[in-house]
Amino acid sequence: MMPKECKVIITDTSCFSLLYKLNALELLHQLFRTVITTPEIAAEFNAELPDWVIIQTVVNRSLQQEFLQYIDPGEASAIALASEIPFDFLILDDSDARRFAEKLGMPVKGTIGLLLIAKNRELIPLLKPYFDLIQQTNFRIAQTILDKVLRDAGE
Repeated sequence: MMPKECKVIITDTSCFSLLYKLNALELLHQLFRTVITTPEIAAEFNAELPDWVIIQTVVNRSLQQEFLQYIDPGEASAIALASEIPFDFLILDDSDARRFAEKLGMPVKGTIGLLLIAKNRELIPLLKPYFDLIQQTNFRIAQTILDKVLRDAGE
């Protein structure tokens, strides 16, 4: 197995939920040194998170409240936390939340991007079986995006 890069990520509920449905939650732990989320996201996930996930509360609650005007509570907490602590990137799948975080200058990736990283690091052999499973969930992503990622990955 290839060594972990020393990366700190902050993730929203959708990443946990989708990887859980794919039986691939462990990929986060294999890919990243530190996985951080907020109590709001942990509550939204509605299942027990693995013990390697750090749950950290946002200090600047007024900033978090301000963000609620634009995005949902979990995303608002993740982005507010990202404004307070050092991190390498945020994992957000909602397009509005991604745009909002990017406007604030924050680096963002999505769950599909994480699966691509996992393939590139040889943690998973192929993306297509995961993408086929994703299509059977309530995760919304355009087939054209999945097809492009598969083409780019040589599948």
